[in-house]
Amino acid sequence: MNDTYSVSIVRLYADKDGESHFSDESLPLALAEFAPPAPAILFWCEVLGYVAPPPPEGFAGGDDFNRTLPPKQRDSWFACSDPSGAGPRLYFQRVPEGKVVKNRLHLDVRVGPGLVGEERLAALEAECARLIPLGAVRVRLLPADEENESCLVMQAVEGNEFCLD
Repeated sequence: MNDTYSVSIVRLYADKDGESHFSDESLPLALAEFAPPAPAILFWCEVLGYVAPPPPEGFAGGDDFNRTLPPKQRDSWFACSDPSGAGPRLYFQRVPEGKVVKNRLHLDVRVGPGLVGEERLAALEAECARLIPLGAVRVRLLPADEENESCLVMQAVEGNEFCLD
C-alpha cells in the first residue's frame, strides 16, 4: 500500500518584546506517494542535520513503539527537530489524498548566506554533491541576476523541488 504523507513546519516567531515562541500554525507539505515514510524522513534529517526524538519511555526505539500501535496507525507519523533548537520542528504525517498539484510548500536550504559570486557557487555545488548520494537530483542552476544571487534547484527523494540558497 502506498501512502501520501505531509510535513508540517512549526514556525518560531518573536513577540513585541522580543521573546521567541513557536506558533501553533503549521504549513502542510504533501509528499509524493511512498511507503513507509522512512526514505523522505531520513533524507530531510540528513539534509537539515535534524534528529529524531528519543523513543517514549519504556521503549528501546521508535520501531518498538511503532509495533505496539494498531496497524492503521503504524508508520503514520514521524517528527524530527534541529538538535540546536534553532530550526523548526518537522512533523511528517500520513494523509489520505495523493499529491495532485505542484509543491504545496517549497523549502530553501540555506548553504551560502552572505556569499556571492564564485564563492557562493562553490558552496552550492559542494552541498549539491553531498545531497546527490542521498537521493537528491540536480534540476537546474538559477544564475545570479540584478536582484538575486545564484541558487540551485534540486528535487528531493519524494519528488518535491527545493532550492539550495
